Amino acid sequence: MTMLNVQVNRDRLWHSLMDLARIGATDKGGVRRLALTELDGEGRALVCRWFREAGLDVTVDRIGNLFARRPGIDPSLPPVVSGSHIDTQPSGGKFDGNYGVMAALEVARTLNERKIHTRAPYEVAIWTNEEGTRFTPVMMGSGVFAGAFELDYALAQRDLDGCSVQEALEGIGYAGDAQVGGRSIGAYYEAHIEQGPVLEDLGHTVGVVTGALGLRWYDLVFTGQDSHAGPTPMRLRKDALLGAARIVEGVNRIALDRQPDARATVGFMQVSPNSRNVVPGSVRMSVDMRHPRDDGLDAMEMDLRALSDNVAAALDLRAELTRVTSYAPVRFNEACVNAVREAAHRFGYRHSDIVSGAGHDACYVARVAPTGMIFVPCEGGISHNEIENATPEDLEAGCNVLLHAVLASAGIAA
Repeated sequence: MTMLNVQVNRDRLWHSLMDLARIGATDKGGVRRLALTELDGEGRALVCRWFREAGLDVTVDRIGNLFARRPGIDPSLPPVVSGSHIDTQPSGGKFDGNYGVMAALEVARTLNERKIHTRAPYEVAIWTNEEGTRFTPVMMGSGVFAGAFELDYALAQRDLDGCSVQEALEGIGYAGDAQVGGRSIGAYYEAHIEQGPVLEDLGHTVGVVTGALGLRWYDLVFTGQDSHAGPTPMRLRKDALLGAARIVEGVNRIALDRQPDARATVGFMQVSPNSRNVVPGSVRMSVDMRHPRDDGLDAMEMDLRALSDNVAAALDLRAELTRVTSYAPVRFNEACVNAVREAAHRFGYRHSDIVSGAGHDACYVARVAPTGMIFVPCEGGISHNEIENATPEDLEAGCNVLLHAVLASAGIAA
């Protein structure tokens, strides 16, 4: 048996994804399975049944993270872990997160079929509340695991109906007793649909994820003067919306000047008084900026502050710019990235290095363990949407890469 012949079962992987997608299925072909709801409990129960059928030993920690272990020849070695999440957006798809868990399970099934024994143990992880839709903060389970959030803080968070995370975990039977984090991981890999259009645009099958963009969110308020749209001459206006319009264009330019990886978006705007015959006197807007380096984020912020000051001065407005959220860029472990790249090369898959524009559980796990990610294309770059789609062939390719990256880290027993 040559290692190139060790490949996953595409049909089994696909059918597992489709079976899981029936829990919370929507009329438009998507999935609504919010974190720690009864449907999430049903999804967990199904996957845990599959874990046990594959001979994996399942443990649950106090934030509800699941770990399913396949023993290694040397139990003293830290496990190689792979996984993602199975909670979804309110109008989510079949693949976001779910693919990472099913791919990780398929690796275990393939190792069993081929009777391959790894030196280090192998574990499949399901992280709690990655989406952050029902409970905040986002990526809660992996964040607590990595020490980004305190356990008591996370357990105390409540949804819109007043239900706490602790109560929800108890309600679906996944309030575990294992310690959260504080243990060694030899390597962590996460397979995921790209959730963007880059791989599809390039015609590549595999994205070798080198890291994730850092993020900064800002609130910007322009204050001018409400005035009648008819009697007020153009030259005497203090039009806050005109200022906002110039910011939208300027924010776009700030990102375009720092390609290929910078991103900048105005996604929210609130105009006051929002009447068709009144010059707007106030606008509140958001700015989302992302870059793979801290110095890049610093430069983008400096440009944004200069832009808002200049626009305000030119239009006789008052500008208030506040940074409300920041998330540092993530660089994944070089050895894990190389293991992904070498596996893609071994199979002859067209691949390219890529930086994730979205946050993933891997971003928090990278704080405490060597980490790598594998992207595969999704149709039209669409995700967080019921029409989210990926091909069985691309999913198989990503899972094959995952299998061989895991083997490179875990080692094969002689």
